[in-house]
Amino acid sequence: MAVDYPLFRPAGDAALLIEFGATLDLQVNRQVQIFDAWLTRARVEGVVETAPTLRSVLVRFDPLKIDAATLESELGEMLASNLWQRDAVDNKIKRWRLPICYGGETGTDLPEVAQRLGMTVEEAVSRHCAMSQRVLTLGFAPGFMYTGLLQDDWNLPRLDYVKPSVPAGAVSVAVRQTVITSTEIPTGWRTIGCTPFSNFNLAVDPPFLIGPGDELCFFPIDESCFTELADQQHSGEVILQSEQIA
Repeated sequence: MAVDYPLFRPAGDAALLIEFGATLDLQVNRQVQIFDAWLTRARVEGVVETAPTLRSVLVRFDPLKIDAATLESELGEMLASNLWQRDAVDNKIKRWRLPICYGGETGTDLPEVAQRLGMTVEEAVSRHCAMSQRVLTLGFAPGFMYTGLLQDDWNLPRLDYVKPSVPAGAVSVAVRQTVITSTEIPTGWRTIGCTPFSNFNLAVDPPFLIGPGDELCFFPIDESCFTELADQQHSGEVILQSEQIA
């Protein structure tokens, strides 16, 4: 049975989930980001917070100010009007160049990833750097970036176990995505390297330099360069270069 999207689902007594597609693709993800930004600017009465995901937007509301049925009706009318899509030009998108030290102590899964792709480690690194990737969402941990989508042959399964810990900056791949940590966390993804950049800094507002919709271009660095850039990052310097693309 065909399902019409966007689709509303209840999420407890004070939230609605709006799904824009059954599976992740770049068009669905872009709709999520545009609508979330538009809804934030719209300041709908009773809406407390929105949280975009890979293919949906969670809308939290105050049930003392608006009930779920009324909010769903209002949001449904907004979605049907398509005004939110025409307003996409207001979304500021940047392209960032992100340095990665591939392999080494952190990127221990790189040889196996290359083997699964049927190429050498050097070829795998070159391929990964050649693909511009969109930041699909932030989540799971502060500043944690999900980026993609990688080419079809990078549809690698996650590990069948969880690593107890990978350091801040760990760069991992699976299911046609690259994820980049900003804090030390456990992971079941295949870690191929590490970046000296952290996308989480409580000393600035907002604490995330890179946001959903931005594009990333990776380039390889050696361990000496990694150490130098990490020192600059820790001292508060901005180590990334960007350009406005939309």
